[in-house]
Amino acid sequence: MPTLLLRFPAGRYHATPWGHHVNEGLVEWPPSPWRLLRAFLATGYAKLHWPADGPPAVARSLLDKLAGELPSYRLPPAVGAHSRHWMPMARFKNGREETTLVFDTWAQVGGGELGVRWPVALDVDEHDEFRRIAAALDYLGRSESWVEARLVDDGSGENFDVRPDEPGGLASKPGWEQVSLLASLPPSRYATWRAQASAEAASTIPDLGPAGRRLTPAQRRKRVDEIERAHPADLLACLQADTAWLRRHGWSQPPGSRKVLYWRRSDAVQVAPAPTPRQQAPRDASVQYMLLALASVSGRRNVLPRTERAMPQAELLHRALVAQAGRLGGHSAVLTGCDASRRPLAGPHRHAHLLHLDLDGDERLDHVLVWAPMGLDVQAQSAVRAVRRTWTKGGVEPLHLVLAGAGNDWRELTAVPAPYAHALSATVGASRTWVSATPFVPPRHLKARGRHCLEGLVHAELASRGMPAPRAIECLDPRHDERARRLRHHIRVRRLGPPPPMDLGLALRIRFDAPVPGPLCLGYGSHQGLGRFMHDPSQA
Repeated sequence: MPTLLLRFPAGRYHATPWGHHVNEGLVEWPPSPWRLLRAFLATGYAKLHWPADGPPAVARSLLDKLAGELPSYRLPPAVGAHSRHWMPMARFKNGREETTLVFDTWAQVGGGELGVRWPVALDVDEHDEFRRIAAALDYLGRSESWVEARLVDDGSGENFDVRPDEPGGLASKPGWEQVSLLASLPPSRYATWRAQASAEAASTIPDLGPAGRRLTPAQRRKRVDEIERAHPADLLACLQADTAWLRRHGWSQPPGSRKVLYWRRSDAVQVAPAPTPRQQAPRDASVQYMLLALASVSGRRNVLPRTERAMPQAELLHRALVAQAGRLGGHSAVLTGCDASRRPLAGPHRHAHLLHLDLDGDERLDHVLVWAPMGLDVQAQSAVRAVRRTWTKGGVEPLHLVLAGAGNDWRELTAVPAPYAHALSATVGASRTWVSATPFVPPRHLKARGRHCLEGLVHAELASRGMPAPRAIECLDPRHDERARRLRHHIRVRRLGPPPPMDLGLALRIRFDAPVPGPLCLGYGSHQGLGRFMHDPSQA
């Protein structure tokens, strides 16, 4: 018995069952016998150069035999998958082109092999013709369903367990399900049906025409010819009918076709992995770090905010987080930095810092690190997870926020992909030498000497955060240091809060006697991303 083995080089099979819309998300699995026969015909015409007036005699004999019997299938493991996109409609409304949502659904089969076996006997010429068709077949279903086919002689029925339902068979079988596939009528059965259907249609032709006059023999013959044209001459003609022809003659299903119920295993197309019970997090579980990824709706990275806008982006996000926390359960001290009476929290800076980061080095902000030494409680975590978008100045589309990681140990965050891990560890890891990543804005007016001089302010900022005193503090000169020059363009004044005592941004290098863990944020606006330091790359 001839057996066709099919592999899909792209690992996927795209086809929508007959009678269903593409947006229903269904996959015709296995491929219907009708689809296979039409694929053989299309391959013969396109690749084997069959004449336009019909297949050669040996091909016609082969197709008649294949159409006369229902095949059985051996299915590889498959997972249902889909993508969705907005297709342009070439129509404009209010100055914008209209779009419509389109689903593309497929069976992900990977390197699996699909087997189709017909219970027929072929002679040598038919077998050779079938082998040529199989070798030339390059897609099955939609054009993106690339396929490689080969014909083998496999007389055994091992594992060909997807079979048509038998008359009077069981209504259900445990672990199995029925699927409707479009198949052809046997050629002889179609010829009988066509003769009967044409005769019945001809018998309904009235004797009188629209004007009330008796039809002439020529008029009656014309109507009979129309009926004959609506019923293809043979099964091969049915297989070659296109959609326009079917609609013109009012067919909702191709003539010569039938729907056959096949039994397949219930997991033939896996929709999702089996659900696993999720451990409920303790109500008091908190984390110090939550890393968010920034992305545009279009996927273009050049619309992400530039690094100079770290502070205004943090202010926008902070407003959204506080509002979301209020909707979820009321006041959040860790996000606002205030107690229930709206008084600032006393002690070191332990509430949330919103640090916008450029982890891929393109001078655009692509991640946000939400860091709270006091810990982000369940309410704060829920607020961070619930805020899905933010905005940027001049942007025409929102920026999406996606949680990339969370934990209490900074090493858990560096499990992000390799291009970002090194840059992230330079912010959260430990180092002896730190250099400004965003400008340090003095929290008080600078004095030439005393505790309000530059060194005194840095010492006080470090002490208020429980950090050791530095060994050396160096102010980088923008005339000679490229990093210091770039920091001059950062926005340093809060729009939604008090202004700094003096609008001055400095680039510093701070050295310690022992490694100090990050993040290190000092000075005015440190909770919005100003005064953030990173490992000195010159000391790496």
